[in-house]
Amino acid sequence: MAADDTRGDEIRGAARGSAPVPLSVLDLVTVGAGRTASDALRTSVDLVRLAENRGFHRYWVAEHHSMPGVASSSPAVILAHLAAHTDRIRLGSGGVMLPNHAPLVIAEQFGTLEAMAPGRIDLGLGRAPGTDGATAAALRRTDRLNEGADDFPQQLAELTRFLDDDFPDGHPYRRIHAVPGPVQATSPGGVQSPHRPPLWLLGSSGFSARLAGALGLPFAFAHHFSAQNTLPALDLYRESFQPSAVLDEPYALIGVSAFAADEEREARRQVLAAALSMVRLRTGRPGLVPTPEEAEAYEFSPMERDFVDSWNANVVHGTPDEVRSGLDDLAKRTGADELMITANAHGGDVRVRSYELIADAYGLPAPASA
Repeated sequence: MAADDTRGDEIRGAARGSAPVPLSVLDLVTVGAGRTASDALRTSVDLVRLAENRGFHRYWVAEHHSMPGVASSSPAVILAHLAAHTDRIRLGSGGVMLPNHAPLVIAEQFGTLEAMAPGRIDLGLGRAPGTDGATAAALRRTDRLNEGADDFPQQLAELTRFLDDDFPDGHPYRRIHAVPGPVQATSPGGVQSPHRPPLWLLGSSGFSARLAGALGLPFAFAHHFSAQNTLPALDLYRESFQPSAVLDEPYALIGVSAFAADEEREARRQVLAAALSMVRLRTGRPGLVPTPEEAEAYEFSPMERDFVDSWNANVVHGTPDEVRSGLDDLAKRTGADELMITANAHGGDVRVRSYELIADAYGLPAPASA
């Protein structure tokens, strides 16, 4: 099946400056100690404006729940807010956790986003809960969590049908339509946008890699928290890939933690604070992202220190030149078609500064004049 050039163009990015591949942003809307969710969301607006002005290709937010330091439980709401503050950059979910929601609801939410920002919306989908089991049960109103993950291909097929408004005759949902959506074009006097959000599959193991390949969809891998699985998953995606109406060849991006500061020591301090936040999350003590001063004063146990060393080994951090070198090496080793950078730190100002420094290191377009 030949690929639709329009859909393919909405997926593929273009490298800017001296970057080896397109660069994008993953925003977890992190909340630091002493800060509020409102502060974090204001940082997201500052950051998406910077990303648009400097030539980053896309800007995604991720669904997480019951985590005090991550204010991104409602991606569609955040994306609507960011759409109101931007004009060109692609916006999307990295991702929405499909088993947590009815496919019709997601189709309606992202159809609405597409109407707000035509031709700029991506719909990235994951099969994990994005939280712990108890919270997932509260979200889904069931404790049969494995069932939701196992049903992911069927849920994906249903969501696709709602987005395309093409349930076959005789299907119980044949007369149900996601609005805004294609049904409006078939109504008397109706005119509908030619765009619909392209679907991406997200993963941190082989399941979604294989499914994305079989369906000919773009694939996003969570290298930032599953680095040991990156190469096997990308190989599996490419080996499984079947050309589709969406893509004629594989397109894979990887999420990567990267943090740049003017001085190497400052980068290490910020990364240590983010790592302490992960220690607390992994040990059942989720909280706000601590300050660098708190992280430096914290007495890590030997087990915690091992975790921090392992975690930070996969965070590209340092001066802008060091970060550029690390990202170049990662792109070369993985063959990724796009790098999606996430920078977690206590303060919003240092997060924004990190992306500025990375943009400068690659010679991305200068900021637009006010």
